[in-house]
Amino acid sequence: MATELHRPVSHDVPPAAGGPAAVRVAGLTRAFGGRPVIDGLDLTLRPGEFTALLGRSGCGKSTLLRVLAGLDREIAGTVLVPERRAVAFQAPRLMPWKRVWRNVLLGLPGRPGRAIAEAALEEVGLRERSGAWPKTLSGGEAQRASLARALVREPDLLLLDEPFGALDALTRIKAQRLVAELWQRRGCAVLLVTHDVDEALLLADRALVMRDGVIAHDTPVALPRPRDAGDPRLTALRSRLLAELGVDTPASAETA
Repeated sequence: MATELHRPVSHDVPPAAGGPAAVRVAGLTRAFGGRPVIDGLDLTLRPGEFTALLGRSGCGKSTLLRVLAGLDREIAGTVLVPERRAVAFQAPRLMPWKRVWRNVLLGLPGRPGRAIAEAALEEVGLRERSGAWPKTLSGGEAQRASLARALVREPDLLLLDEPFGALDALTRIKAQRLVAELWQRRGCAVLLVTHDVDEALLLADRALVMRDGVIAHDTPVALPRPRDAGDPRLTALRSRLLAELGVDTPASAETA
């Protein structure tokens, strides 16, 4: 068991039983100080699927994302992910001593030219800021630069760890729309970690709730886009997810 905690993440997902998979996780366990935060978790994500992962603080959402990103390998279990994957965090993590276009190219193999960075920045509406210093960017611009850095890797799996959490309300709406457009254009699988049920229902094909170290609830969001917040089907899904998260809605409180 101890040696399994150091098992490296595997790559190049083979077809899963019943269809292809972008991600396959089986029996994943990650412990800190002997306490499992992820405890025998199983998960399959399909190619091109936009999945939102919800859960209370400390439930292991970000730990799972870091495992899938290859940033945490102290695991037991099996994790199969695409070789080409990218991650964007809540904090854009731009290097202040490098101009925006150079930040976009950070970590890319070889010697990619500025034109490659500018093409990714164009996709997120930030090409005119390619030569700027990160400290001159607004919060929304910095987050778009972070997305460009992820997209330039041409990922088959895009991992988003609460990327809109630090943005003001209007900037957050614009960023959500941008991510939806990028996903529809790129067609990669997306896993979005979020605390926001409304955000999950706005963007995702599927919503997961993580609890006690496993995926405790899994529901499709089979509604046409763009979605209307007043749609009664969306309202019903919202109430169900809030209940899974342990939040009483007025309707559920009345029936309790």
